[in-house]
Amino acid sequence: MGKLETSGAGRSALRTFLASEAAGGIILMAAAALAMILANSVFAGDYFHLIHAETGPELSPKLGPMTVHLWINDGLMALFFLLVGLEIKREFVDGHLSTWADRRLPVISASAGMLVPAAVYLVFAGGDPQLVRGWAIPAATDIAFAIGVLALLGSRAPASLKLFLTTVAIVDDMGAVAVIALFYTAELNLTALLLALTLWIAMMALNRFKVTILWPYLILAALLWYATLLSGVHATIAGVLAAFAIPFRRTLAAPDAADSALHRLEHALAKPVAFLIVPIFGFANAGVSLDGVTPASLMAPLPLGIALGLFLGKQLGIFGSVWLSVKMGIAPRPRDANWTQVYGVALLCGIGFTMSLFIGGLAFTDAEQGDAVKIGVLMGSLLSAICGYGLLRLASTNLTKSGE
Repeated sequence: MGKLETSGAGRSALRTFLASEAAGGIILMAAAALAMILANSVFAGDYFHLIHAETGPELSPKLGPMTVHLWINDGLMALFFLLVGLEIKREFVDGHLSTWADRRLPVISASAGMLVPAAVYLVFAGGDPQLVRGWAIPAATDIAFAIGVLALLGSRAPASLKLFLTTVAIVDDMGAVAVIALFYTAELNLTALLLALTLWIAMMALNRFKVTILWPYLILAALLWYATLLSGVHATIAGVLAAFAIPFRRTLAAPDAADSALHRLEHALAKPVAFLIVPIFGFANAGVSLDGVTPASLMAPLPLGIALGLFLGKQLGIFGSVWLSVKMGIAPRPRDANWTQVYGVALLCGIGFTMSLFIGGLAFTDAEQGDAVKIGVLMGSLLSAICGYGLLRLASTNLTKSGE
């Protein structure tokens, strides 16, 4: 248990989260760029061979022998979703989403930021019944990538913008988890599903009996992951379910108390996930060969629908919902931020990357469609990142010149 405590246990979990996500996002960009370079170089064969190399054993008849790619997407990403679940629980119980007044704007913005991109995607790709399954790909926001871009602005971006982006992305992650569980689950193995439910109830029982040592939860979480893998529900959902069972002591005066099991685990996972797991995922999933890619193929319904869903759908959904919420008196605008800066953050929310690639891999298993998904995600995410950063930098420069 002691090994899970870190020197940052007494710091604000949100500050730690933002710092690690920002630095991790920059590393993620580098990992994705390296993957693209290797996939289009003389080392392309080695890159793709490494990613798809069989490592065994066969954990699930449906998946077959485990590969490097499967271990990353179904194994390591379960830890990413565990951290997401811990963050969601903490923020909703004792953080910046603990009251309905705090939740109102992020929930409205995140909901619109998922629905509008999905609608934009369906306008461009919905005419083909085989592509409808990808509607959720542009609905996701990559918090690490987005916070990483925002961090490049340093103190020129108000703290309220970073908090707004983080809370919207957390609510967005909740929606993405629900979408994965409800819409991207294949045939169910009811026996394995029942076993997974039993293991989760056992974890909740430990919580109920106020067991605060972490190792029993971690053992049961590993078993829950395997049972979920066998059940047909994507294994990463086990990470979120496990997070909800981790004990959390609500302490308003000291929300980062070191004796909270949830905080110990969250602080222990934050840096490995941000600096290792998410960049590894980006490296394994961003590499796509551009051989044969033409302007016509970029304008095909699948990549175009994803790119425009991320770039247009996110900014329209998020900025539009914030503007309406403020004008209707539902919620105030983020403090110390002007409308141009809010619009810039709405653009950054169009960086789907990690979650979009993840959902895209669930929606389309065909290699050709998979490459089209990657191209669409990269186009939309890069365009959103460049335009969002440029607008925010311009807004901060204008404020400095005007003396505001």
